[in-house]
Amino acid sequence: MSTRDLNPDSYQDMLSYVQAFHDKHDFKNTGGEELTYRIALMAEELGEMSACVTKGKSKDDLAEETADLLILLLGTAISADFDLQQAFWHKMDKIMKRESKMVNGRIRVSEFRD
Repeated sequence: MSTRDLNPDSYQDMLSYVQAFHDKHDFKNTGGEELTYRIALMAEELGEMSACVTKGKSKDDLAEETADLLILLLGTAISADFDLQQAFWHKMDKIMKRESKMVNGRIRVSEFRD
């Protein structure tokens, strides 16, 4: 599978390419799909994104680290066998109904409890 054969706007093609990456490295049989490990990798990538922002790195560096996190998120959906696209739209429906509040000078959208 080559990226030139894929539609860059297709969620399904993105998911298929991440699956091909998992298959290439046999993640299923070598611990790469173990969820605790994947969470640690996502935390690591989030830290790298944070470093881009706090250390004033380039937008390209931030984009690359964000792409790493997206790839891990897609791979986690594969590993845990759930439909991330469906989960995304379900969650968006929920959060679009929420109210927002200013908390310490920043907007916050959450399930606020009194």
